[in-house]
Amino acid sequence: MENQTVVSEFILMGLTNLFKLQNLLFTIFLLLYLAILVGNGTIIILVVTEPRLHTPMYFFLGNLSCLDFFFSTDTVPKILAGFLAEVHTISVKGCFVQLHFFHFFGSSEGILLGVMAYDRYVAICNPLRYTLLMRKEICVLMAAAAWSTGFFHALMHAVVTAHLPFCGPKHIEHFLCDVKPLLKLACGSTYINLMLLNIVTSCIVMGPFIFILLSYLYIISFLLFKVRSQNGWQKAFSTCGSHLISVALLYVPALFNYMLPTVSTSSQQDMMVTLIYSTIIPVLNPLIYTLRNQDVKIAMKKIVDKKRVTFW
Repeated sequence: MENQTVVSEFILMGLTNLFKLQNLLFTIFLLLYLAILVGNGTIIILVVTEPRLHTPMYFFLGNLSCLDFFFSTDTVPKILAGFLAEVHTISVKGCFVQLHFFHFFGSSEGILLGVMAYDRYVAICNPLRYTLLMRKEICVLMAAAAWSTGFFHALMHAVVTAHLPFCGPKHIEHFLCDVKPLLKLACGSTYINLMLLNIVTSCIVMGPFIFILLSYLYIISFLLFKVRSQNGWQKAFSTCGSHLISVALLYVPALFNYMLPTVSTSSQQDMMVTLIYSTIIPVLNPLIYTLRNQDVKIAMKKIVDKKRVTFW
């Protein structure tokens, strides 16, 4: 061990080595990032400033937008920097910090979607007790639980991975620091890391997903046996539709990546799934919740009208 070189920085391989595409890809990802900032920032402002949106459903939506905002900020700027640099390096400490926030925001979002499913279950199946079960203190507690669980889950991975010896090579087959690409570079045993990744992370990912499935199975059975009117069905699915689309966007890539056989290498798959999480989902979520939601449309129109009156 004394003759081994201690790695002080890593080299991120990035998305492509074709320099002819660098400028085009930089422009595309820059526009996507700006759309993420504007879209999610707008929802956060609306939820905070508009009294009409001071309800549990929009409180959780504001949290979701915050997570999307921070998640993309942890990843996309590094992607953009990689397009501008011929050799894209990152310090070891910076690498582990990025790894922590990547898993922090990602796992918190999965848990938050489970919390939002519970909110929809209570709203549809227990409407008379909704204000009691989803009062402000409970909502804050559930959101805090989602954020803190994600934080400590990410901290576990960051600490355990940081204790591995890295002595070369130092080329990460990714455009950011993640656990699996780093484990390929470790000089020591990665048994504990893989065990935590397989057991703990699987529970963090699949736990909320199973809870969401059970919530919607209960909602559907409630609608089948208790709600006969077509209007009741339409109202229920109008409030659940946006959430279901967000769940599908988040979980389908993960399930596809881990459960189906693939032709491409694991590093290519990981990069594609990470791209979906860091750029596509944060862009689509604001559109899903604004285009399908009348309350958000009204709140946006009200703010635009106020700005127009102020301007004139």
